[in-house]
Amino acid sequence: MKRTLIGFSLLAASALATSASAQTTITFWDLLGGGDGARMQQIVDGFNKSQTAYKVQRTTLAWGVPYYTKVRTSSAVGQGPDVAILHLSRLSGWADAKILRPIAPAELSGVGMKPSGFFPKLWSASNYKGQNYAIPLDTHPMVLYYNKDLLAKAGLMGADGMPKPINSIATFEAAMAAIKKTGALPVSFETGPNAYMPWRLWLALIGQQGGSIIENNKVTYGKLGASTLATISDWGKKGYVGKNVDYPTSVAQFMNGKAAFMLNGAWEVPTLVDGAKSGKIKFGYGVMPVPKLYATQNTWADSHAFVIPNNVGKPIAGEKLKGALQFLAYANKNAMIWASGGLVPANLGVANSAAYKAMKPNSDYAAVAAQNVTYDPTGWYSGAAGPLEAASAKYFPAAMNGQLSVERAMSLFEADVNKLLVAAPKP
Repeated sequence: MKRTLIGFSLLAASALATSASAQTTITFWDLLGGGDGARMQQIVDGFNKSQTAYKVQRTTLAWGVPYYTKVRTSSAVGQGPDVAILHLSRLSGWADAKILRPIAPAELSGVGMKPSGFFPKLWSASNYKGQNYAIPLDTHPMVLYYNKDLLAKAGLMGADGMPKPINSIATFEAAMAAIKKTGALPVSFETGPNAYMPWRLWLALIGQQGGSIIENNKVTYGKLGASTLATISDWGKKGYVGKNVDYPTSVAQFMNGKAAFMLNGAWEVPTLVDGAKSGKIKFGYGVMPVPKLYATQNTWADSHAFVIPNNVGKPIAGEKLKGALQFLAYANKNAMIWASGGLVPANLGVANSAAYKAMKPNSDYAAVAAQNVTYDPTGWYSGAAGPLEAASAKYFPAAMNGQLSVERAMSLFEADVNKLLVAAPKP
């Protein structure tokens, strides 16, 4: 009897070892910290528990240039991850440099994904020269936060409990002027040295006026570039936004009830929601899409997306590819977890669900923002923490703070842009 039990135990142990060794590991790199990192870990853990064939092994690297440099150089020598997160604003440059592996329609349909299941603009940004290179997870747009109490004090709340309509640059500036008369700060906004928010607002407003930044490797914003920077720089001169305000201070100004509006990314929604639940935020608030100040309602946005690096000499195949695609499909279908971070889910099934529509204030801005996203222009120099944004950050905040004239800021910026347009892609 003892021998039988021992034999059975050995067989069971052997079976478990065989099962474990048969499990395929999918390496996944990202740059997600804080709340985003915790939510992504929840998705990874959920996938790993949902089946036994694959295990996603997640590695998080430092945000921005360090992350993108590591992914790019590792993939070039066949040591990159099986799956990685990429900002869609960087996709064109990476696809051109053949850093990414295309994802075929049959591979998508094989795990239940199809183009019509995503917001059209997000899916379009995932494609380059006729091929799909990414699966969008979200879009994180610039939105307009508002303090109901301060707006009411300025006479800017309607009888319906919503802010009075802002439908032109004139009505927005009139609202800021009315708020300033109450002693409150009209808009909390990042304007400190090397700030990216001025670029994002500038890009959005040029888009609202029907303009573009760069096309066919040439600067195309023309006079709109200077006139738009002049408009937002005037806000600094008139005291509508603070001068030399760093990012944490810009958030604190709104969260502490000092500012009536805040122009910022949707990623600050959890800070607002958690603050209200804990009692730290003591005013009524709301979040809306960036208003239609000109001809359209364009807003700056970027998106996190999953990509498959084109590891040189070691292309993904077989069970690794199958597992990677199943993970991407799982993450997309379970994007409600991700949506709690304020980011708009790319998956229409999630975005149109009753559960998401009940998620406030997220669903108040989601659809309009996602339908009007404006990404950075295509090119190797574009994207999150890329050279184009970095060039703007040297000069646009200085114009808003009165340290450079608008004309000088635009001249210096354009000189940097022209250097980028003739430079070879970075290795």
